[in-house]
Amino acid sequence: MRVDADTIEQWFAAAGPREADLRRMDAAITAYAPDMERVFKDWNFGGAGLGYGRIDYRTKSSPTLQQIPVLGLMPQKRHLALYACAVIDGQYLAERYREQLGSVSCGKSCIRFTAYDKLDESGLAAMLTDVNERYRRGDHLYGV
Repeated sequence: MRVDADTIEQWFAAAGPREADLRRMDAAITAYAPDMERVFKDWNFGGAGLGYGRIDYRTKSSPTLQQIPVLGLMPQKRHLALYACAVIDGQYLAERYREQLGSVSCGKSCIRFTAYDKLDESGLAAMLTDVNERYRRGDHLYGV
């Protein structure tokens, strides 16, 4: 689902019935990962979205270095997605915390959920606190 918006408030409003869940997730991320600067922009993977923290990244086919968010929050057609571009001790962040996150579907770098209430908030807090601490220390999380 591509969301085109010029401001964070327009982006939240464009989510329609998922607005409250996006706001709750945004509040959790900013509370548990305070060192990861929140950035609103078009990240070129589904329109405008909220990103948290930044890391350098280069695709295998591109010589150009770019910055991507460590965490990215996006509404999708049938769910909400929290993209987690972090590898900790050789394991993708989403996979590392999958069992602690509640009723979610996880891929390597994506946590999909239909409503914020489906998440286990203590597991989410543990994951966000962990990645925030590593980000604050300057650990190599992903990419270049």
